[in-house]
Amino acid sequence: MPDLPLWKWLLAAFCAFNVGMAKTGMPGLGIMVIPLFVIAVGDARLSAGWLLPVLITADLFAVFYYRRHAAAGRLFSLLPWVAGGMAAGAYILRYDDRFLRPLVGVIILSMLIVYLLRKRAVDPLPTDGVFYSAAYGSMAGFATMVANAAGPVMNVYLLSRRLSREEFVATGAWFFFVVNLTKIPVYYGHGLFSQASLAFDLALAPATMAGALAGRKLLAVIPQKVFEVSVIVLAFLATIALFISGR
Repeated sequence: MPDLPLWKWLLAAFCAFNVGMAKTGMPGLGIMVIPLFVIAVGDARLSAGWLLPVLITADLFAVFYYRRHAAAGRLFSLLPWVAGGMAAGAYILRYDDRFLRPLVGVIILSMLIVYLLRKRAVDPLPTDGVFYSAAYGSMAGFATMVANAAGPVMNVYLLSRRLSREEFVATGAWFFFVVNLTKIPVYYGHGLFSQASLAFDLALAPATMAGALAGRKLLAVIPQKVFEVSVIVLAFLATIALFISGR
């Protein structure tokens, strides 16, 4: 078990709780965990590997809860581009985290700006086609591989698909569950897992489960408009946190 001070354990548990909530109720919360988890682990590069089992645990809950609502067909056009982005991200992982995090932040901000422009346009910007799929898919694949930070990219994409809250969460859950499983061998090859990290993640499992239960209840009562606005606002705030944590 890692020898960490109590405040870091409490911070990590807070992060795990928010990961659970993000997966089953408030997707925008997930990206905010990333800089906080870096602080808890104390190493920006290792934090990606230490966080991955927490994410997969929460993915399992979300997939089970919303298994009947997934609109998986909306993601097929993204898959080749996601794979390409993940391959590029696997290569970039060798670089220093101070370079990676601002780069991911730029990607997220770009996608959020595109979404907001679409919402304000008199003639809506196109949401279908090869270019659209390539942009979102490759950026999501790259961001998830280098920093577990594809949440805002996929949130913007799924919002543009005009899904219900349940379809939004369920479709995102299946996407990230599959993607996170494929990241395991890559992270293992980069030495991001250890006995200490796995023991750490196991100790955080109860907090992750509690967050997943709380997120499900929150989704049932939050209005659709509040849901969409919250996703955008939290994603912007979290992107700023990515820039700050990369300094």
